[in-house]
Amino acid sequence: MPKHPVAELRNVVLVGHGNAGKTSLADLMLFKAGETKKAGSTDDQTSALDVDDDEKERHHSITSHICHFEHNDARINLLDSPGMPDFMGYVIGALRAVETAIVTINAHVGIEVNTRRSFQHAGNRGLARFVVINKCDETNVDLPQLMDSVRQQFGSACVLMNVPVGCGANISGVVDTVRVPHSVPDGTVMDPADVHQLLIEAVAEADDELMAQYFEEGEISLDEIDAAILKSIIAGTLIPVFCTAVKKDIGVSELMDGIAAYAPSPEQIKRHVTVDGQDMEVEPDVDGPLIGQIVKTRIDPYISKVSYIRLYSGTLRKDDRVHVVGESGTVKITQLLEFQGGERQQVEEATAGNIVAVTKVDELHTGNTISDGSDRISMPPIAFPRPMVGLAVEPKSQADQTKISTALHKMEEEDPSFRVHRDEQTHEMVMEGMSELHLKLIEKRLHDREKVDILTHEPKVPYRETITGDVEGRYRHKKQSGGSGQFAEVYFRLSACPDEVDPDEYFTKERFPHLREYHFDETLKFCFVDRISGGSVPNQFIPAVEQGLREQMRRGVIAGYQVQNVIVELFDGKFHAVDSNETAFKAAAAHCFRDLFRQAQPAILEPMVSLEITVPSDRIGDITNDLNTRRGQLECVEEIGGGFRTIRAKAPLANLMTYARTVSSLTGGQGSFSMDFSSYEFVPPNAHATIVAAAANGRSGDRK
Repeated sequence: MPKHPVAELRNVVLVGHGNAGKTSLADLMLFKAGETKKAGSTDDQTSALDVDDDEKERHHSITSHICHFEHNDARINLLDSPGMPDFMGYVIGALRAVETAIVTINAHVGIEVNTRRSFQHAGNRGLARFVVINKCDETNVDLPQLMDSVRQQFGSACVLMNVPVGCGANISGVVDTVRVPHSVPDGTVMDPADVHQLLIEAVAEADDELMAQYFEEGEISLDEIDAAILKSIIAGTLIPVFCTAVKKDIGVSELMDGIAAYAPSPEQIKRHVTVDGQDMEVEPDVDGPLIGQIVKTRIDPYISKVSYIRLYSGTLRKDDRVHVVGESGTVKITQLLEFQGGERQQVEEATAGNIVAVTKVDELHTGNTISDGSDRISMPPIAFPRPMVGLAVEPKSQADQTKISTALHKMEEEDPSFRVHRDEQTHEMVMEGMSELHLKLIEKRLHDREKVDILTHEPKVPYRETITGDVEGRYRHKKQSGGSGQFAEVYFRLSACPDEVDPDEYFTKERFPHLREYHFDETLKFCFVDRISGGSVPNQFIPAVEQGLREQMRRGVIAGYQVQNVIVELFDGKFHAVDSNETAFKAAAAHCFRDLFRQAQPAILEPMVSLEITVPSDRIGDITNDLNTRRGQLECVEEIGGGFRTIRAKAPLANLMTYARTVSSLTGGQGSFSMDFSSYEFVPPNAHATIVAAAANGRSGDRK
């Protein structure tokens, strides 16, 4: 029998923008639950959760951390996630591990960019959502106005579960809006009875019988409301809002009560798995088949690699052998750990619904599914944000040369939004992150933790090449050097591939005569179409033709960038019974593609990103004027309350490499932004010429 049945478990994550007080809130809850001897503080570096040296130095979270406590017969597994947009990857991983997201707002500042993003991510994943308005003891807090902003941006389902008595420095407590007291203290900032009516409407919306009763009788009993709150939270008709002031220990006990009573258990938020290609619900049965997913990886300087596993079904025991779905063989779990911030404790087993850590299992990576031996079942992949800012990197010294690859790989294992690859076009090692700050932190960690120093270069923009016209042609590859030679001839037709295309509907014999087979690359929107008839190119050489094409596409044609959005039809060719081989057909395909590409009205594509910029209202003009100089496309400006507005826009990534610096400068440090990859679009003619000329000069310089 597990120590904590599934029904008693509450898995929750604190999310929201930086400086909302998430870590301080978690520290205080641990103290109040008796797990720590005093409430830790990020200010004096005594937090139980911000345990990394980088976090202590910066006084804010950089990665996610887990702790646990018991309250009102519930076992609460609490994850504290970073608030800076640069570290959103850790937030995404943490959201996969929980049933409830607690979106934390700084009452003094209001809803910020990462507050909205976290709220949306949690909703997209079908999680229950709470809102905590923290720092109600700060100056210039207008709760009614802030709640109007919350309901406007997050929906009318947001209802206060308590209201403060006094605000700012005068706050002295909170008043319950579920069970409104007969005597409401003077100075209560909103009428609890009015809020109570909003609560009744929200819970009734999730229950047809309660709704009918409410319309008929005009009221619902307190016991009925209490029983319906959890149901309405799961249905999304209620998003409970709690007010807290951590520094004064106000409202935190009420929040803990709310989590224990109203946060759903793993039984109440349905999880889905893929079984033999079919989507199915998975029950958190401790006796069921083992299903778990790695939601976070940490490279600990003392205990090596740590993999955090959320268990959705079954029981995992120390010394078990488990299967990594998609890989061969099994791996042994030699140690199971529960983490309490930076502290760890060994456990013998973990059951469905829990989050546990294993150490020193190199085969486990973030996003992997583990099972008891079957490849039939897998969890959906975790969609981490795509890193958009890149820097070419090289070791600073010969001593660093031998360690740099291993050190960067450790960073990549730990941080799901950081990637390293070797650029085939420049032969440089490139590291990619979410921002300049993100990459600067990686550089510092390499120095502090791995003792590796690096040199970085200006970001290289991942342009792409494509065509806008249609062309047909052939190329004969013939080489004789004594003995057997090389011979291959291919006939291609090149055309542009639509960006939005359904391969099964588009690549048909009506559109492509004599179609035998096609291979479609969804990422590059590239299609190789085999239209050979009469054996003019033998079947054994057709894969070599496609390979030659792909290799040339990776090298680029007019500027050395990856080619995309192209259809290549192989419709004829010639071969020689003795001299034809795979090498010859690869060479013929590459030469033919290169020649025809130049004739097909080639173009350069640039990556565009979607921007969400939150700034003080009086700085809107400065930001929009700056965007115009960056070829930005303004989409809309939204009032979000608290004297702030949000600008939504699109702009070329090439013009945003140092944008964080600009936003901070133009807004006096009050602005923030996030960006996500949007699409590839054609560069303007003058930019096209500049990019092609720069590539030509680079090749000329290489020859010198």
